[in-house]
Amino acid sequence: MEPNWQLARKRAVLEKRARIIQQIRAFFIEQNFLEVETPQRIPANAPELHIDAIPSTDWFLQTSPELCMKRLLAAGYDKLFQICRCWRAAERGGKHLPEYTMLEWYRSHCDYHQLMRDCEALFLHLAPEQQLSWQGEMIDLSPPWPRITIAEAFSQFSSIALETALATDEFDVVMALEIEPKLPTNRPTFLIEYPVQHAALARKKPADPLVSERFELYIGGLELANAFSELTDPTEQQQRFTREEQQRQKAGKLPYPPPTPFLKELATLPPSAGIALGIDRLIMLFCDQKIIDNVVCFTPEQL
Repeated sequence: MEPNWQLARKRAVLEKRARIIQQIRAFFIEQNFLEVETPQRIPANAPELHIDAIPSTDWFLQTSPELCMKRLLAAGYDKLFQICRCWRAAERGGKHLPEYTMLEWYRSHCDYHQLMRDCEALFLHLAPEQQLSWQGEMIDLSPPWPRITIAEAFSQFSSIALETALATDEFDVVMALEIEPKLPTNRPTFLIEYPVQHAALARKKPADPLVSERFELYIGGLELANAFSELTDPTEQQQRFTREEQQRQKAGKLPYPPPTPFLKELATLPPSAGIALGIDRLIMLFCDQKIIDNVVCFTPEQL
């Protein structure tokens, strides 16, 4: 009987994937981060309009380990990382899987600027030659990487003003169709200072309360990571959760219960910052693979 060649031909990529994950783990251990494992089946995820959790009986599969990891920060742990499985409903495409691998790390007593430096250091650890080849283009990884504010990105790349996009609820569409395709592909790019309307769990920038201390990392046209300085005000966070849940229910989505333990402990969270980075997309970059199917053992369609 012939072997399953669809699986067999992935061997070189899967071997490289394993080495990269080992290198990532070594990087954080060398930086004195504590590796943790938090539950992947939880009573409630943070409510977000565009992210749908997958029910698991009367609970949910996690869309991110963030709530549990922040509770650990609030309990006094200062540097944490986790490599884990996450799930999101109706996520399938060349860059998306409904079940995927996430790297998240958190630092207390710092802000999102430190996380940008972490990203630069992590990639230089993985690619000490400071470059990688992706889809026929050489990407220069030498730091510091460009930082572009959302206001600057709309000014340079969008057909409508940022204020108009926010007022007409076109922000996400403009980001996806006009701004992201025009970002540099030969250099990693941090898009920073998202409007507070798109802050989620991020704190406002003290010098400009209309924007949040949030960034997303793009490399080679791939959105790779989302990060922010953490909001530590439980009252404001509860208000944001309530607004987001109202929007979800208005859109006819499955209602979420409030993440009560997280909200109760948020008041003891010190100034902190956290980031979620997609491992599968990172592997796509380092293995020069155009679609996510090629960097995982099995896709949903193969099961």
